[in-house]
Amino acid sequence: MSEPTDPISSEALLGQRVRTQRNKLDWTLEQASHATGLARSTLSKIENGLMSPTYDALIKLTTGLKIDISELFEPTEKISGSGRRSISRKGCGQSHHTPYYDHVLLCNDMSNKDMIPFKTRILARSFDDFEDWSRHTGEEFVYVLTGEVELFTEYYEPVRLSPGDSWYIDSRMGHRIVSVSPENAEVLWVSTTNPRATKNL
Repeated sequence: MSEPTDPISSEALLGQRVRTQRNKLDWTLEQASHATGLARSTLSKIENGLMSPTYDALIKLTTGLKIDISELFEPTEKISGSGRRSISRKGCGQSHHTPYYDHVLLCNDMSNKDMIPFKTRILARSFDDFEDWSRHTGEEFVYVLTGEVELFTEYYEPVRLSPGDSWYIDSRMGHRIVSVSPENAEVLWVSTTNPRATKNL
């Protein structure tokens, strides 16, 4: 009788997919580092399941490694044309943990989306919890579901938002979000993957 094996962690699975894609491109870690803008040591940790990348790092990975973000988490349906649909049932979605946020990616079975929807529990409690501003290509819309958050942005004064409040920002502007209610706030987050300037008109 074979011994039961422990289920592979989400970090290890993501790392395997990053390594597989890098190998498909026949790139060394150094070449992947140059293409993604991530340090070689950071890439190594991600590939070995020792680090859960932030959303910013995921965007850099997918852009540099020429892969859709959904493909880093699960097999996707590459459906072309206008007949596309994806449904996420309550309580379902692909979890992705970072030091600042617990994300649940929604409708992740469809690749090549212009928007990435996810529900997020805000873990950060202070501006100083972050090592740096979060910034990446695209735009994002966030709607507060529960709790209260404080939104810090590079060019504006901080603002507190409660359930029913929302914001829309250019994601290239530095931003950080923290929970300021007794419980960790939850938000619905929708982020675009590319800036408008690069889209075909």
